[in-house]
Amino acid sequence: MTVDEIGKRLEAHVQADELLGLAWLVATGDQVSTGTAGHLDSSRAVPVRADTVFRISSMTKPVTAVAASILIDEGVLDPAEPVDRLLPELADRRVLAHPAAEITDTVAARRPITVDDLLTFRLGWGMDFADFSPKPLDAAWSELGLGWGPPTPAEMPNPDTWLARLGTLPLQYQPGERWLYHVGAPILGFLVARAAGKPLSEFLAERVFGPLGMVDTGFSVPAGKLDRFGPHYADRDGARIVFDPADGQWSTPPAFEGGGDGLVSTLADYHRFARMLRDGGEHDGIRILSGEAVAAMTRNHLTAEQLARGGPNPDGSAGWGYGVGVQLSDLADGPRAGSYGWSGGLGSTWSNDGAVTGILLTNQTWSSAGPLPVFATFESILGEVARAGEAA
Repeated sequence: MTVDEIGKRLEAHVQADELLGLAWLVATGDQVSTGTAGHLDSSRAVPVRADTVFRISSMTKPVTAVAASILIDEGVLDPAEPVDRLLPELADRRVLAHPAAEITDTVAARRPITVDDLLTFRLGWGMDFADFSPKPLDAAWSELGLGWGPPTPAEMPNPDTWLARLGTLPLQYQPGERWLYHVGAPILGFLVARAAGKPLSEFLAERVFGPLGMVDTGFSVPAGKLDRFGPHYADRDGARIVFDPADGQWSTPPAFEGGGDGLVSTLADYHRFARMLRDGGEHDGIRILSGEAVAAMTRNHLTAEQLARGGPNPDGSAGWGYGVGVQLSDLADGPRAGSYGWSGGLGSTWSNDGAVTGILLTNQTWSSAGPLPVFATFESILGEVARAGEAA
């Protein structure tokens, strides 16, 4: 498939006013194609460029998992160890008698939360993709300002305050019982920071971003790069509104460095990260992770029972590794079994499917119904590219 063909199919979504702008990358081995469409803002004065900086939200999760995996490689962390040593706020957990119980109706946790529980999102806290009905814990979570919904880094407390508040709440499920989305990632980021003895941003800069040459990735955008960083948009009752202006929540370093959804990045930067994983943990002769760590990160850890109760995909076609979704079966018009990656609700996605890497970054938040149609088009393109390479 040619660059022009990919570009035309994606640009059609911009022309239909589904979103204002996007940047894409499709790589097969060392052959890399990129393109852009649309603009950074609603005035349509500044076009999206290949080096535009985007909010990547939940595409942060794989990066945080890599940070933890580095410390596991070095023996600083052990997947089987309880988090209590470094996160005493989360020791001696209580668990809701049932998920919809009042927060005082609890039983004792059968065991501590482990590092592996954080990595695989089985710690007992998180979003239940199988049941979004409001519950007493949700109200308590909001009252404590713990963040539930799109990322708002500038409005969040510092890590110690956040963990102290979190520690006052019971778990929704017993540790290890269920896959629940998101909450394991910010906790994992703060675990990494405490294990390393420095803020998560410093550890990532020293051990991931610096070695990989990810010069535009971080928890905020420096003033000198704001010209490459536009507003971000959301839909409200059918109207496009500004979710975050260019000089908004990501324009200054936050106290809360969200390991689940806080990063900004570019096509080139995230491709370096994706290529490192594709190449077994090494990039341009620099080893970031062991091959064993990459294998652990990119294989499914969820049991059949856990997948049946609610996993990353409602249809059960995807499991969960360490910070990434793992495709368990081939989709007719999309990823193949064994591919892995993750998406961000602010409008981004990445996957590695064999030799094929795909990245799509946009400035439009997903709707409550899920991804915008352009993401289905991009998945279809990646599937066609992967199958064509396999047939060649």
